[in-house]
Amino acid sequence: MIVICGATATGKTALSIELCRRFDGEVINADSRYFYRGMDIGVAKPTMAERKGVPHHLIDILDFDDSEGMSLAVFQQLAFAAIDDVLSRGKLPFLTGGTPLYINATVENWRIPAVPPDEAFRARLAHEIETNGLAAAVEQLRSVDPVAAERSGTNPRRVIRALEIYRATGKPMSEIEGKDPPRYRTLELGLSVPREQLYRAIDARVDDQIAEGLEREVRTLLEAGVPRTHPAFSALGYRQLFPVIDGDESLENAIQTIKHDTHRYVRHQETWLRRNPRIVWLDTTQPNWQHHAIQSIEEFLATPPYAPKPR
Repeated sequence: MIVICGATATGKTALSIELCRRFDGEVINADSRYFYRGMDIGVAKPTMAERKGVPHHLIDILDFDDSEGMSLAVFQQLAFAAIDDVLSRGKLPFLTGGTPLYINATVENWRIPAVPPDEAFRARLAHEIETNGLAAAVEQLRSVDPVAAERSGTNPRRVIRALEIYRATGKPMSEIEGKDPPRYRTLELGLSVPREQLYRAIDARVDDQIAEGLEREVRTLLEAGVPRTHPAFSALGYRQLFPVIDGDESLENAIQTIKHDTHRYVRHQETWLRRNPRIVWLDTTQPNWQHHAIQSIEEFLATPPYAPKPR
């Protein structure tokens, strides 16, 4: 499997499509913004024309009223199934996206508790933490999962999740979670763009999205009954336009907010991606950087999956 990763607006989609055309591959989407039907402009989802006939998996797979949504455990299983399908047909899977959590869970074969969210339990515990502080919840967690309490005791979301998992399974989260041996031999390629150049690319893309009708897309979703609290609206470019639709802010101010928030988001992406020592970084400002990507894949594919053991 080949991974194409990088921050927003670094050119992952275009590169993966061209590499798939060269190496007879198919794209497995690992971008959390691409799952929902009806969200196209704001998430820069590739059009059918831009895909150039390359099959794409895990795009447009959710409706807004799907009760389960997309959890990490669900994504991992869908990704495994799609990758296995591509490999079974003699094709090369390209796992492509900017969501490091999804990529790492797939590449590293995380063991993820398949416990669906218990919204009532979460709301009650979140209210208790907000009212009384985090310490009591941490002590409750320490009594059933001291490892998780030590590891996540400063993170309310992780404390709630650990207690939720114990409540559903009767087992400590720290015992359930972990990593199994990787399912695939993987080459991870990361696209790097100098920060200021990346900001300019982001700003130009936001301007293009506005010109293409992003505000109309947001209005259409709201008019279709998608609640403003829906997790899909956490994608950049949507919630920032609510004040414009309400008549409380100018479009010009909202555009600047989208750009600013996206700049901040890519810094977060880069921080997480740089923690991955397996990534082979490609500076897209360097001459022939695409050739280096091709060469890396050719060398990877020429390497036997299992080196012979010394006698």
